[in-house]
Amino acid sequence: MGSTIFALATPPGRGAVAIIRLSGPKTAAILIGLGAGVVKPRIASLRSLRHNGVVLDQALVLRFTGPRSYTGEDSAELHLHGGRAVVEAVSRALIDLGVHPADPGEFTRRAFQNGRMDLAQAEAVADLVDAETTAQAVQALGQLDGALSETYAGFRRDLLSALALVEAEIDFPDEDVPDHLARTAGPVLDRLLTDLRAALADADRGQRVREGYRIVLIGETNAGKSALFNALVRREAAIVTPIAGTTRDVLDADLVIGGYAVTLSDTAGLRESDDPVEAEGVRRARARAEASDLRLWVRAPGDPDGPAAAYVRSDDLTVWTKADLGGILSEEGFRVSSVTGDGIDVLRGALADRLARDLSGSDFPAVTRERHRRRLTEAADAVAVAQTRLDDAPELAGDDLRRAAEALSRVTGEIGVEDVLGEVFATFCIGK
Repeated sequence: MGSTIFALATPPGRGAVAIIRLSGPKTAAILIGLGAGVVKPRIASLRSLRHNGVVLDQALVLRFTGPRSYTGEDSAELHLHGGRAVVEAVSRALIDLGVHPADPGEFTRRAFQNGRMDLAQAEAVADLVDAETTAQAVQALGQLDGALSETYAGFRRDLLSALALVEAEIDFPDEDVPDHLARTAGPVLDRLLTDLRAALADADRGQRVREGYRIVLIGETNAGKSALFNALVRREAAIVTPIAGTTRDVLDADLVIGGYAVTLSDTAGLRESDDPVEAEGVRRARARAEASDLRLWVRAPGDPDGPAAAYVRSDDLTVWTKADLGGILSEEGFRVSSVTGDGIDVLRGALADRLARDLSGSDFPAVTRERHRRRLTEAADAVAVAQTRLDDAPELAGDDLRRAAEALSRVTGEIGVEDVLGEVFATFCIGK
């Protein structure tokens, strides 16, 4: 970390205020080089910034000394007037003074490497910056506060407790220790494996909050899927005509329902077709339906059960469209009219309840990214193998448990972190 870096921490373009962040060992010297003089730590100071005898701006300058800073090293913020000319002039001056533009996520990466946060908390910073819904922000804040890290610390404590029993039998065979000591680790591993498998079974919850819950409209041709899609997203996103087979591809829209991010998909009507374009649309519709979290089976009055019925799960929702025309044959499901808007708010409320049921929980999710799922799976598999070796091969069981501990530690970055740093920080915005 020998270099000093800088980045614009506010959105580019014209604005009232623009903030440039600096971090590195030369921060204090750079401030002097800009004409700000000696700035007392943690006190906002109004200073005239200059370079090569030219006034660049009147700015508020804040300085933070390591390790009590975001990155754990000396850092500063320049609160500038937000015009592009000012930002560009100050940026050029910083480069002239030997400061390097930061890479994506480099500030947070330094914070992690300087012990200001673990890897799971660093990921939460990116999630919080990207959060567009209340649920996403709440989950990111919980992870930043250490909730995910504490979950993995609990797994690891149980694992190390079992490993200590196994190691005692291996390392002290001639000492006064109970026979078959490794076998006594069995109940601990049983409980741990149950917890790991429960976390994996719940893995989709945290990822769906972060990435979006997937709702797919399925139904026959002319069932009113595209009109319902437009009504739910509240704009004319899909083409609606009385011609069967108008929708030929999957159309996605992002929206927020009940504080949760949702990806809503309109799909082609499910029917057999000799038209290769429509047939491909039907294939994509079926694939999207299989990958969804919830299907809305959209039906028009008088429609019999058709091919769409094969893709409906028992807990999916039936939506009867064209309620303004009457003639609905079943009491089951929701009645809506995309023309008058009747029933749309009731349907949205039901979707909000479903999202809350599927995505909320009393415990913080153990998985918010695919990386966490992979490590949990590795740990669970290693523990399961170790259980079978406690009696006959405690040495091999010990190796399995160490492998499980390593997998869990990689989530928080305690060990073996270099191979995942690029994956984690590549998605960060510049300045964070």
